[in-house]
Amino acid sequence: MTMSEKEIETLIIEEEEKLSQIFKDIDDTSLYYSEKVLSAFREHQVSENCFNSTTGYGYNDFGRDTIEKIYATIFSAEDALVRNQFISGSHALTVTLFGLLRPGDTLLSITGLPYDTLHEVIGIKENPSSLKSFGVTYEQIELVDDDFDYPKIEEYLKNNRVKVIEIQRSRGYSTRNSLTIEKLEKVISLIKKISSDTIVMVDNCYCEFVERKNPIEVGANICVGSLIKNLGGGIASNGAYVVGDEMLINLISERLTLPGEGKEVGPSLGANKAFLQGLFFAPSVVASSLKTAVLAASVLERLGFSVSPKYADKRADIVECITFNDAEKLIKFVQGIQAGSPIDSFVTPVPWDMPGYDDRVIMASGSFNQGSSIELSCDGPIRPPYIAYLQGGLTYEYGKLGLIKAIYNLLKNETIN
Repeated sequence: MTMSEKEIETLIIEEEEKLSQIFKDIDDTSLYYSEKVLSAFREHQVSENCFNSTTGYGYNDFGRDTIEKIYATIFSAEDALVRNQFISGSHALTVTLFGLLRPGDTLLSITGLPYDTLHEVIGIKENPSSLKSFGVTYEQIELVDDDFDYPKIEEYLKNNRVKVIEIQRSRGYSTRNSLTIEKLEKVISLIKKISSDTIVMVDNCYCEFVERKNPIEVGANICVGSLIKNLGGGIASNGAYVVGDEMLINLISERLTLPGEGKEVGPSLGANKAFLQGLFFAPSVVASSLKTAVLAASVLERLGFSVSPKYADKRADIVECITFNDAEKLIKFVQGIQAGSPIDSFVTPVPWDMPGYDDRVIMASGSFNQGSSIELSCDGPIRPPYIAYLQGGLTYEYGKLGLIKAIYNLLKNETIN
């Protein structure tokens, strides 16, 4: 039989009954981070003056500087760079890499191939503006069974000088699991024991406020993320952050702006209030996204689809992967998410040649901020095994409604056993 939206809603209610303890654990983490955010706001005396805007050079932007102090406090970091001049998380990662690496240096990824948008940045895919074109060497070590290859990392570091190690916590468009803080702590401890001067840079996109520790707290030197993901709370309209060692933040800021001026310039252009308000809402919004992901895993696995993580698995980020093994089913599910979105629900997404990606990509993002993945969104490359990457949900209720629409669109005219 085929399933109506009402029948899917009933199925979801049944699945919710077994998720209550998982949801409580998510809410407890949300409370933990809410207390942490509120404490940082109080410590740095956020006032209405912080909402003021600067233009031009952006000298003496009190609100911008206060935001960066708050981020440093929340991440237990020496310093932070939180700017609307960052176009995306990938841009922040690019600026960070160009800020830290010099000709003749080696960049080592210990999580295999980085996310697609960094391939031309690094020079994996030829580009005359890449790190490779500036004389930076790139090497990578693959993960083994979703964990770091500790013997190979140890051997490489003992025999080679490495300036920066890059760790991508989230899976990107791969089939591996995202990396927990526990695994991160273990590998950073190994790295620092062998090569204490090597800079450990963590791509933390999608992972903020999911676990109760962050990469800086377990020894990372630099941590990077986007504000149209977790920490923007659906309020920030663009931007990204970099937190970590003060000396390294200064180098990165001088690459974002210019040597000699660094963090002292960069107008906020009215973004301060949105950055602060987004961060204030972030613990609750991340919790809603996690609940949406857990529900999706539970329901879709019951319907016979392969999901990762499974509903009861420990999570490192907000991303849920659904494997369809069928291009048409992937497309129908993504189109259903779009139909269940508040913005452009009447638009039907189709696969297209998206800049920075090797395969055609289908993407649903009926969001208030273009490309925001803390709002309910879903995307995937049109390549086997045809995986949908679902993330976000500003509220759990909206996430659930979007999921109902996506499952209905997926199962229309399908026979359910």
